[in-house]
Amino acid sequence: MIHSFKFLDNYILTDVESGSIHLVDAATFQVINSPLPYSLGYDKAIVDEILSELSQLKEAGQYESEPVAVSLDYDVEKQPIKSLCLHVAHDCNLRCKYCFADTGEFEGARMLMSEGTAKQAIDFLIANSKNRKNLELDFFGGEPLMKFDVVKKTVEYGREQAKAHDKLINFTITTNGINLNTETADYINDNMFNVVISLDGRREVHDFMRPTANNKPSYDLIIEKAKRLISTRKGEYYIRGTFTAKNLDFASDVLALYNAGFKHISIEPVVLGENEPFALTNEHLPRIYDEYERLSNMIIANKLSGGDLNFFHFSVDFSHGPCLKRRIKGCGAGFEYVAVAPNGDVYPCHQFVGNEDFIMGNVGQGTKVNKEMQKEFMKCNVLTKQKCLDCFAKYFCSGGCAANAQKYNGSIYIPHEMTCELLKKRTECAMGIFAKTLNKGE
Repeated sequence: MIHSFKFLDNYILTDVESGSIHLVDAATFQVINSPLPYSLGYDKAIVDEILSELSQLKEAGQYESEPVAVSLDYDVEKQPIKSLCLHVAHDCNLRCKYCFADTGEFEGARMLMSEGTAKQAIDFLIANSKNRKNLELDFFGGEPLMKFDVVKKTVEYGREQAKAHDKLINFTITTNGINLNTETADYINDNMFNVVISLDGRREVHDFMRPTANNKPSYDLIIEKAKRLISTRKGEYYIRGTFTAKNLDFASDVLALYNAGFKHISIEPVVLGENEPFALTNEHLPRIYDEYERLSNMIIANKLSGGDLNFFHFSVDFSHGPCLKRRIKGCGAGFEYVAVAPNGDVYPCHQFVGNEDFIMGNVGQGTKVNKEMQKEFMKCNVLTKQKCLDCFAKYFCSGGCAANAQKYNGSIYIPHEMTCELLKKRTECAMGIFAKTLNKGE
């Protein structure tokens, strides 16, 4: 499978199965995309040379390469759960207008997790991790710092149990930053492997989309606290925002965050039903594509001048990256990654929380998990999704988000179309940036 495209002023060819990326000239691009290459008006000697070079690439396994046969094991008895999203708070001190979690309620009552339930979740994770040594736990919400005491007790208990079972748990936290102060920031920097802070970019965009519970602006309540936390942080972090139909010029939000002192940035497209306010629709795609290219230009200029702007969706390791099985299986939702709600219910991931059809167990009732559902999510991958088979980006999105597929298409096997289109564009941009910066802008 070959995918060729124009990126800014460059022509790029990628061989999907081998992962090879090639910068080509306009003549080669036309020859590749023409069923009758000798009819293009080029001298025959030029066309013959191009076809010869393509033949050499093919012999080297970098052009029109055959898919590698991959066998996936669907034995749930061998499958470890290695990562857990712990919803310590189904409540929030913000009322974000696009919130997938119903501003913290997750389609239910607002509630906070008890220390006992959090400890049971640790027991659940360790019991289901099998022979997996390195585990992950993300404190999530709503807003997890609303239960800071439970966060601390969970980390303490988790480390005790991990040591007792010869495991290692890396803790992370996702926060809106409202409750950041010297105590919470120092604790996060001392104990969290990663931290994600939610900021939407420019003050006017953030304040419009992310008001407080009493409908007040929140940007000035967060920005300096976030900057202070990052300034003393040695571990990983990301500033994570969301763009909607309200701010299709989202490259300006990335720039605003970078100018504020943050270098690791992710601005995600909102996922809403097409009739919902601020939803992205097909009519917006040309504008969004242009904006991703504008952002690409910004990042290329930054990199070539020695800058350190790191945009999550463009930071793809094309030289090595995950193994093929990982690319096929995806994020692991439902089989190696699960979420636990404040009442102890276990779901395939944080975005399924609240959908009672997808409850996989309850940590208060022991460590058992619904094996049939776990197996169904194991089987949901690039190889079993018809729409993915012929997509050039399949090994970069791994079939997309199962939760969005279920919510908008009624099946975890049918990817959400808008998400697919944006992923494909971001993949092209990431390849283009890689090629452009590798060749120092030439």
